Amino acid sequence: MSENVFEKLIILNVNDKVEKKRTGKTELSYLSWSWAWQEFKKIAPTATYEIKKFENEKGMLVPYISDPALGIMCFTEVTVDGITHEMWLPVMDGANKAMKLEPYTYKTKFGEKSVEQATMFDVNKTIMRCLVKNLAMHGLGLYIYAGEDLPDLTEEQKFEQEEKA
Repeated sequence: MSENVFEKLIILNVNDKVEKKRTGKTELSYLSWSWAWQEFKKIAPTATYEIKKFENEKGMLVPYISDPALGIMCFTEVTVDGITHEMWLPVMDGANKAMKLEPYTYKTKFGEKSVEQATMFDVNKTIMRCLVKNLAMHGLGLYIYAGEDLPDLTEEQKFEQEEKA
């Protein structure tokens, strides 16, 4: 990937497009996949992505791998200027618990909780969240994953912001 593409993406302020999801005491920040892909393609118009597929026990190609004990994982790859980054993300329920092909229960200090089996909707949602995470590997909104509020600005951008103030 050209250094110029990463430099443009890493400093792009995406805060006005960040959406929040509260799960218990945890608040997660995320970007809409459609907005992220749109902005990414403006800066890297030749970028491509691939949803990784795997052969299941029935010989079908599916967009995930599954382990009965661990859950389901989705993978994407994004390529820009000949550089490919792979990313992965588990399929999770609304409480951020790993989903599996079968429903299961687990114990907490408040009693037993259950997790429904994953659906293709859950897999699709995870694939698109994985794509956005993958775009961050190329720079778009990477600071969100570091828990930062704003991207690092170049000295020139800091100067421009000071002049506007």
